[in-house]
Amino acid sequence: MNTLLNNISIPGFFDAKLAFDSLPTILSGLPMSLFLLVVCFALANVLGILIMLMRISSHRFLSWPARFYISFLRGIPMLVILFITYFGFNMAELPAAILSFTIAPAAFIAEYYRSAFLGIDEGQFEAARSLGLPYHNIILNVILPQAFRIALPSLGNVMLDLFKGTSLAAMITVSEMFMEAKVVAGAAQDYMSIYIVVAVICWLICCLLSFGPSFLEGHLATWSKEKAG
Repeated sequence: MNTLLNNISIPGFFDAKLAFDSLPTILSGLPMSLFLLVVCFALANVLGILIMLMRISSHRFLSWPARFYISFLRGIPMLVILFITYFGFNMAELPAAILSFTIAPAAFIAEYYRSAFLGIDEGQFEAARSLGLPYHNIILNVILPQAFRIALPSLGNVMLDLFKGTSLAAMITVSEMFMEAKVVAGAAQDYMSIYIVVAVICWLICCLLSFGPSFLEGHLATWSKEKAG
C-alpha cells in the first residue's frame, strides 16, 4: 500500500500517504455537514414557501417585506450572514450555522417557487375555487405539488450549493468536514494534499446528491402521466 501511495504522490503538490491516513479524521466531520444540509434545506423550504406566499399576496404589508427579504438575503454573501448571526446576536456555533444556512437559501427558494407558481395555469385555481375548496386547500393540495415539480431542478441546485456552503461553518468552529480537514492540514503543514481530498469528497457527494432530484423529477413525471391516463 505504501508503495502504491508513494507512486501516485506528486512531490511538493500531493502527498497520497498523508491524504489516505487523514481520511478517517476528515470523514468524521461528514455527519455534521450532512446534518446541516438536511435540517437547513428542510427549514429553508418551509420558510421559502411562506415567503413566496407573502410575495404573491395582494396585500402590500405582506408582499413588500417579502420583496425586501428576498432582495436583501440574495445580495449578501453567506459568510457575512453567518458572521452577523454568530457575532451580532451572540449565538452558539451550531444554532448560528443552522439559522444562517436556513434564511439565506430560503430567499432563493422563495423565488424559484414563485416562478413555478406563476407558471401554473390560472384555470386550475379557478376550477378549484368553483368546487368550493378553501384557499389553503387549493394552495396545499392543488398548486404547491405542481409548483414543487416545476421548481425541482432549481431546488436541486440550491441543495448542492447549500452542501458546499456548509464548509463556511468551520469559520465559527463548527466541527464539520472542512473544520476537521483544516485541523489536519495545520498539524501536517500540508494544506494542498488535504484540501484536494476534501475537494474529491465534496465532488463525489454532490454527484450522489444530484441523482436525487433527477430521480424524483422522473418519478413524478411518470406518476403524472399515469394519473392523467
